[in-house]
This record gives sequence, C-alpha cells and structure tokens, in this order.
Amino acid sequence: MTQQASAEAVGKVRSRIVQLEDGTATASEEDLRTLLDCYTVTGDERATVLELGAQARRRQKRRVHVDNLPDAYRRFADLEASASEINCFETGIIPGLLQSPGYVQALFAEAEGAWWLPDDDQGEDRLVYRLERQARLLGDADRRIIRFVITEDALRANMGAREVMREQLAHLLGMLDKLPDLNIRVLRADAYGNPLRGRGLMILGFGERGSTVGYSSAVLGPSTYYDGENEVESMLRAFYRLWELALSRKESRRLIEQIAKE
Repeated sequence: MTQQASAEAVGKVRSRIVQLEDGTATASEEDLRTLLDCYTVTGDERATVLELGAQARRRQKRRVHVDNLPDAYRRFADLEASASEINCFETGIIPGLLQSPGYVQALFAEAEGAWWLPDDDQGEDRLVYRLERQARLLGDADRRIIRFVITEDALRANMGAREVMREQLAHLLGMLDKLPDLNIRVLRADAYGNPLRGRGLMILGFGERGSTVGYSSAVLGPSTYYDGENEVESMLRAFYRLWELALSRKESRRLIEQIAKE
C-alpha cells in the first residue's frame, strides 16, 4: 500500500505518514486504529501495536528533525506541495518561488566553483527543481495562501548585469498583475523592529490535515524542520510582526516600479 493511500485513510498529508515511518512523529490512537484497519492488522499483533503507540505518545516529543540533500529535496517538495498556507521571508535575496530565470542563473553562477565544482550536476539539478516549484505552486488554478516579505536591498542587489535585475523586477510586477491573490510585501531598508534581521524562514501550514511546520534551510549540512508548538508559534509571531512592519501590497508595488525606473 502506498504512503498516499495511507495518508488519505487518516485524512492527513503524505509527509505525515513519512514522519511516522521515520519515527519523527507519533500517531493519535484514532489515527493508529484507522491505519491498522487500513492494513488489516488484527489479533495479538494489533494489540501489540496499539500498546506501542500508547508508549510512544507518552515519550517526550523531539524538538526538531533534519534532512540532508538530496533526500531533503523530496521531503521539502512534499511538504511545500501539500501546504495550504506558506509564509516566507528572506533577507538580501529574492525568495526562490519569485525568482526570474535570469536571476536564478546569476545566483548559481555566483555559487559555482564554491559550493559545487563546474563539472558537478548539482547546480543544474537545483535550477530544474526551482523552476518546477514555481510552475507547481504559482499556477493560475492554485488557491493556497502564500505570503512573501522581501527586503529592499534584495531589490537593489548587483547580480552581475543590470539586465538581470531589470528582468527580475519586471517578473515580480508581472506576477502581481497575473496573480491577484499573491501577497508580496517589501521591507524598507530603513525599517526598524525586524525580529528576523539577518535570518530567513518559511512556515508551512496544513489546516486541519496536519500540524504547522517551520523550515530553516542551510547551504551545507542539514536543513532543519520545527514542528514543536512553541517553536512554530514563535516563528509565526516573528513573521506576522514583520508582515505588519513591511509596506502594503500596493505600496510595495509602487516601490518596485520606482526601483525598476532608476
């Protein structure tokens, strides 16, 4: 039986089944009984699993779990695709979902020879993955809630050629025109009160289908996922404070247009 079929049986996202199988999450008694019914587990084996489930729920929850590339690509893609709400903040860079093709190429050109060698295919894999993410999550029919906060310095960055940023700024304006539900706000360079100064984060919400997950990426080593209630609440408080501090959608568009004309 596939993980997707199991997830549908309990009304959760597939990543929840992955977490159960990896031992990074526990199942409620109701969900566990539903899964046992789904797997046709009966008798002594069923009783043993239910008892193990009760013991697992009494253990202290893990604070975080981590993933390493390339498996992190698959886990992150699964979580992101399943999310009904995405909140994202990056400092000094345009978030990946909003990057134009030329901007992506310029970013990878900066990294080549440092984070991977010129003959390594990792750069191309990242490019394909990023473009696929954009097509999947920012389609006309997509109705999930997505909020971005972009710092002003990211809009004024030197990406090697003026044409790169002109394309990127036009790309942002085009998405704002095409996707009326897309929420983009710009944080002015002179804004004070940013609790995420020097940091970046993404918060993925799943409604009633699963608990909220916070995500922190890394250039090298593990990427970190937070699903503890206190950690997620802190991340949400920080993001919403930043959301209120940033310019409105209309004001942000006006600033992007102004920078594009400079």
